[in-house]
Amino acid sequence: MKDSIPRQRSPGAGRKPGAGPFGEATTAVRVPNSQLDRVRGFLEQSKRAASSCSIVRISAEFGKIGRAAERPALLPLPLFLNRISAGFPSPADDYVEDRIDLNEQLIRNKAATFFLRVQGESMTGAGINPGDTLIVDRSLAPASGTVVIAVLDGELTVKRLWFDQSGVVELRAENPRFPPIPVGEYQQLEIWGVVTSVIHKLLP
Repeated sequence: MKDSIPRQRSPGAGRKPGAGPFGEATTAVRVPNSQLDRVRGFLEQSKRAASSCSIVRISAEFGKIGRAAERPALLPLPLFLNRISAGFPSPADDYVEDRIDLNEQLIRNKAATFFLRVQGESMTGAGINPGDTLIVDRSLAPASGTVVIAVLDGELTVKRLWFDQSGVVELRAENPRFPPIPVGEYQQLEIWGVVTSVIHKLLP
Protein backbone atom coordinates (compact mmCIF):
# COMPACT_ATOMS: atom_id res chain seq x y z
CA MET A 1 0.00 0.00 0.00
CA LYS A 2 1.45 3.31 -1.07
CA ASP A 3 1.69 6.13 1.39
CA SER A 4 -0.58 9.04 0.58
CA ILE A 5 1.24 12.26 -0.12
CA PRO A 6 -0.64 15.48 0.60
CA ARG A 7 -1.01 17.60 -2.54
CA GLN A 8 0.54 21.03 -2.39
CA ARG A 9 -0.87 23.93 -4.35
CA SER A 10 1.43 25.78 -6.62
CA PRO A 11 2.05 29.42 -5.69
CA GLY A 12 -0.60 31.61 -7.30
CA ALA A 13 -2.91 28.70 -8.16
CA GLY A 14 -6.71 28.95 -7.72
CA ARG A 15 -8.96 31.98 -7.65
CA LYS A 16 -7.24 35.12 -6.45
CA PRO A 17 -8.74 36.87 -3.38
CA GLY A 18 -11.25 39.51 -4.42
CA ALA A 19 -11.83 37.99 -7.87
CA GLY A 20 -15.49 37.16 -7.15
CA PRO A 21 -18.49 39.32 -8.10
CA PHE A 22 -18.35 41.21 -4.77
CA GLY A 23 -14.62 41.96 -5.03
CA GLU A 24 -13.59 40.53 -1.67
CA ALA A 25 -12.34 37.35 -0.01
CA THR A 26 -14.82 34.48 0.44
CA THR A 27 -15.60 31.92 3.14
CA ALA A 28 -17.04 28.43 2.61
CA VAL A 29 -20.55 28.10 4.07
CA ARG A 30 -22.78 25.02 4.27
CA VAL A 31 -26.29 25.71 2.96
CA PRO A 32 -29.21 23.25 2.94
CA ASN A 33 -30.01 22.16 -0.60
CA SER A 34 -33.61 23.34 -0.19
CA GLN A 35 -32.38 26.91 0.45
CA LEU A 36 -29.85 27.21 -2.38
CA ASP A 37 -32.14 29.12 -4.75
CA ARG A 38 -33.18 31.56 -2.01
CA VAL A 39 -29.56 32.27 -1.02
CA ARG A 40 -28.51 32.70 -4.64
CA GLY A 41 -31.41 35.09 -5.24
CA PHE A 42 -30.50 37.12 -2.18
CA LEU A 43 -26.86 37.40 -3.27
CA GLU A 44 -27.87 38.37 -6.80
CA GLN A 45 -30.23 41.05 -5.47
CA SER A 46 -27.50 42.41 -3.18
CA LYS A 47 -25.05 42.54 -6.07
CA ARG A 48 -27.53 44.45 -8.26
CA ALA A 49 -28.37 46.85 -5.44
CA ALA A 50 -24.70 47.63 -4.91
CA SER A 51 -24.11 48.24 -8.61
CA SER A 52 -27.21 50.41 -9.11
CA CYS A 53 -26.22 52.66 -6.21
CA SER A 54 -22.86 53.41 -7.79
CA ILE A 55 -23.62 53.44 -11.52
CA VAL A 56 -26.71 54.52 -13.42
CA ARG A 57 -26.60 53.90 -17.15
CA ILE A 58 -28.31 56.34 -19.47
CA SER A 59 -30.19 54.22 -21.99
CA ALA A 60 -30.90 55.08 -25.61
CA GLU A 61 -34.23 56.59 -24.53
CA PHE A 62 -32.60 59.78 -23.25
CA GLY A 63 -30.15 62.46 -24.22
CA LYS A 64 -28.58 64.69 -21.60
CA ILE A 65 -30.01 65.31 -18.13
CA GLY A 66 -30.44 68.94 -17.11
CA ARG A 67 -31.39 70.53 -13.81
CA ALA A 68 -33.71 73.42 -13.05
CA ALA A 69 -31.95 76.67 -12.24
CA GLU A 70 -31.92 77.60 -8.57
CA ARG A 71 -32.86 81.20 -9.39
CA PRO A 72 -34.51 81.22 -12.82
CA ALA A 73 -34.96 84.57 -14.50
CA LEU A 74 -38.53 85.81 -14.49
CA LEU A 75 -40.12 85.81 -17.93
CA PRO A 76 -43.76 86.97 -17.76
CA LEU A 77 -45.57 86.18 -21.02
CA PRO A 78 -48.97 87.52 -22.15
CA LEU A 79 -52.04 85.44 -21.30
CA PHE A 80 -55.10 86.12 -23.44
CA LEU A 81 -58.56 86.01 -21.93
CA ASN A 82 -60.39 84.08 -24.63
CA ARG A 83 -59.66 80.44 -25.31
CA ILE A 84 -58.32 79.64 -28.78
CA SER A 85 -60.73 78.19 -31.33
CA ALA A 86 -60.16 76.05 -34.39
CA GLY A 87 -61.53 78.79 -36.64
CA PHE A 88 -60.29 82.29 -37.40
CA PRO A 89 -59.44 84.59 -34.47
CA SER A 90 -61.41 87.75 -34.00
CA PRO A 91 -59.45 91.05 -33.90
CA ALA A 92 -61.78 92.22 -31.11
CA ASP A 93 -60.46 89.46 -28.84
CA ASP A 94 -56.88 90.62 -29.15
CA TYR A 95 -56.28 91.88 -25.64
CA VAL A 96 -54.29 90.56 -22.72
CA GLU A 97 -55.90 89.50 -19.45
CA ASP A 98 -52.76 88.74 -17.43
CA ARG A 99 -49.19 87.52 -17.64
CA ILE A 100 -47.83 84.13 -16.64
CA ASP A 101 -44.34 82.81 -15.96
CA LEU A 102 -43.61 79.32 -17.30
CA ASN A 103 -41.20 78.64 -14.44
CA GLU A 104 -44.07 79.06 -11.99
CA GLN A 105 -46.48 77.05 -14.14
CA LEU A 106 -44.23 74.05 -14.86
CA ILE A 107 -41.82 73.80 -11.92
CA ARG A 108 -43.14 73.06 -8.43
CA ASN A 109 -39.89 72.30 -6.65
CA LYS A 110 -36.80 73.83 -8.24
CA ALA A 111 -34.31 71.86 -6.12
CA ALA A 112 -35.89 68.53 -7.13
CA THR A 113 -36.67 69.29 -10.77
CA PHE A 114 -34.70 67.89 -13.70
CA PHE A 115 -35.07 67.85 -17.47
CA LEU A 116 -34.50 64.87 -19.76
CA ARG A 117 -34.52 64.81 -23.55
CA VAL A 118 -36.41 61.85 -25.05
CA GLN A 119 -34.96 59.78 -27.89
CA GLY A 120 -37.12 56.62 -27.98
CA GLU A 121 -40.67 55.94 -29.18
CA SER A 122 -42.02 53.74 -26.41
CA MET A 123 -44.24 56.49 -24.92
CA THR A 124 -45.73 58.12 -28.01
CA GLY A 125 -49.25 57.12 -26.91
CA ALA A 126 -48.85 59.37 -23.86
CA GLY A 127 -47.83 62.34 -26.01
CA ILE A 128 -44.11 61.82 -25.37
CA ASN A 129 -42.26 61.87 -28.67
CA PRO A 130 -38.59 61.74 -29.72
CA GLY A 131 -36.99 65.12 -29.13
CA ASP A 132 -39.42 66.14 -26.40
CA THR A 133 -38.15 67.41 -23.06
CA LEU A 134 -39.54 65.85 -19.90
CA ILE A 135 -39.89 67.84 -16.69
CA VAL A 136 -39.24 65.45 -13.82
CA ASP A 137 -39.92 66.11 -10.15
CA ARG A 138 -37.99 63.84 -7.79
CA SER A 139 -39.86 65.04 -4.69
CA LEU A 140 -43.23 63.56 -5.73
CA ALA A 141 -44.38 60.15 -4.50
CA PRO A 142 -45.06 57.84 -7.47
CA ALA A 143 -48.56 56.38 -7.77
CA SER A 144 -49.82 53.59 -9.96
CA GLY A 145 -50.67 55.04 -13.37
CA THR A 146 -48.18 57.92 -13.30
CA VAL A 147 -45.42 58.31 -15.87
CA VAL A 148 -42.09 57.91 -14.12
CA ILE A 149 -38.38 57.81 -14.72
CA ALA A 150 -37.40 54.40 -13.37
CA VAL A 151 -34.01 52.85 -12.72
CA LEU A 152 -34.35 49.14 -13.47
CA ASP A 153 -31.19 47.15 -12.79
CA GLY A 154 -29.13 50.31 -13.10
CA GLU A 155 -30.64 51.65 -16.35
CA LEU A 156 -32.90 54.70 -16.71
CA THR A 157 -36.16 54.31 -18.59
CA VAL A 158 -39.39 56.31 -18.93
CA LYS A 159 -42.55 54.24 -18.54
CA ARG A 160 -45.98 54.28 -16.92
CA LEU A 161 -45.76 52.70 -13.48
CA TRP A 162 -48.39 50.11 -12.63
CA PHE A 163 -48.80 48.07 -9.47
CA ASP A 164 -51.56 46.46 -7.41
CA GLN A 165 -52.14 45.33 -3.84
CA SER A 166 -50.88 41.82 -4.57
CA GLY A 167 -47.37 43.18 -5.17
CA VAL A 168 -47.32 42.87 -8.97
CA VAL A 169 -45.27 45.70 -10.50
CA GLU A 170 -44.94 46.54 -14.20
CA LEU A 171 -43.37 49.30 -16.26
CA ARG A 172 -45.73 49.85 -19.18
CA ALA A 173 -45.01 51.52 -22.49
CA GLU A 174 -47.53 53.62 -24.39
CA ASN A 175 -46.79 52.02 -27.74
CA PRO A 176 -48.09 48.58 -28.82
CA ARG A 177 -44.66 47.75 -30.27
CA PHE A 178 -43.16 47.70 -26.77
CA PRO A 179 -44.44 45.02 -24.36
CA PRO A 180 -44.86 45.68 -20.62
CA ILE A 181 -41.82 45.05 -18.44
CA PRO A 182 -42.68 42.95 -15.38
CA VAL A 183 -40.40 43.66 -12.43
CA GLY A 184 -39.13 40.38 -11.00
CA GLU A 185 -38.66 39.58 -7.34
CA TYR A 186 -34.88 39.80 -7.55
CA GLN A 187 -34.68 42.85 -9.83
CA GLN A 188 -33.64 46.22 -8.45
CA LEU A 189 -36.20 48.96 -9.17
CA GLU A 190 -35.93 52.58 -8.08
CA ILE A 191 -38.32 55.34 -9.10
CA TRP A 192 -35.99 58.21 -9.98
CA GLY A 193 -38.72 60.80 -10.42
CA VAL A 194 -42.26 61.55 -11.63
CA VAL A 195 -42.84 63.17 -15.02
CA THR A 196 -45.01 66.25 -14.51
CA SER A 197 -44.91 67.92 -17.95
CA VAL A 198 -43.73 67.45 -21.50
CA ILE A 199 -42.24 70.22 -23.64
CA HIS A 200 -43.03 69.50 -27.30
CA LYS A 201 -41.72 71.80 -30.01
CA LEU A 202 -43.65 72.18 -33.26
CA LEU A 203 -40.76 73.83 -35.11
CA PRO A 204 -37.27 72.32 -35.37
